[in-house]
Formats: sequence, C-alpha cells, structure tokens
Amino acid sequence: MLKRPKPDKPRIGQRSVWDFPRPPAVERETREVRIEFGGVVIARTSGALKVLETSHPPVYFVPRGDFEPGVLRPSEKVSTSCEWKGWATYHDVVMNERVASAAGFSYEDPVRSFERIRGMVNVYAGPMDACYVGDERVTPQPGDFYSGWITSDVSGPFKGIPGSWGW
Repeated sequence: MLKRPKPDKPRIGQRSVWDFPRPPAVERETREVRIEFGGVVIARTSGALKVLETSHPPVYFVPRGDFEPGVLRPSEKVSTSCEWKGWATYHDVVMNERVASAAGFSYEDPVRSFERIRGMVNVYAGPMDACYVGDERVTPQPGDFYSGWITSDVSGPFKGIPGSWGW
C-alpha cells in the first residue's frame, strides 16, 4: 500500500489540496473563468463551479451556455465512471479547423450530491491554448487522466505525478 505523500506547506493565501475533502465538495468560483482555443476565447463565465477532492487541484465546470456555439460536439470516447459523480460524457472541442478530441466532459445525470454540476462542462487545460481563473493562466494537472487546473492559490503535491496512481 502506498503511503500518503507529505503535503507541501501552503504559503499565505494558499489552500493545500490535502485539506480538500473526500468525498469531494462543490464550491462556487468567484473569479471569472476563461478558456482559449483555436486562437479565440471559446468560453467565458462568472458562473463556474469547482470540485475539490483530496490530492487534486480544483476541477472547474463551466455552464454549457457560456461556451461559444458549436465549440462542443459529442465525442466518440466511451463514457467513464467516477465513484463520486457518476458517468461522464465526453466532448470534442472544435474551433477554426482545430479539434481537441475528448478534451471536455460533463455529467448529464450525476448522482444527487453532484446535481449542481449537471450539464456543466470541464475542459482539460493541456490541449487548450490557455485557461484562466481570474487573470491567472492555469497549469494543467500532471498526467493525462485528471483534469484539474493548478493556480497559485493551491499547494500540492498533486495526484497525477509519477508514482501517484495509488494515492
């Protein structure tokens, strides 16, 4: 069994992801969230929600209506299951001849405790040109499985780094 890693000491103004709850919690994001892809802003919202889960940077969900029309299309990726939220439906992100396959996902029928994120879309930051929370450009969560967005107000270490699969 893998031991829990030693959390980084949070600096002033930071929250440790190791203090995030399990099962996860949903919080309103007070800062604007912006996503750029294909050389344009494809989503901008002041209505984002974030899911906070132990060892993960926040996962930001944007209301579907705050994406530019036609940017999201159904993906061929088979849905996946989260033990907390339910079944995820994947979306390709499309803009100006560019396609990021299965770069977004939503929970169309989440479990009751995650009803607040029903139909909202999370986008993996890595395939995008840039993602922002407020004026800060985010860093994608390490690895290719998780979709958290790292900002300067969270401290790790973050799940997704080599050797963290069993955390």
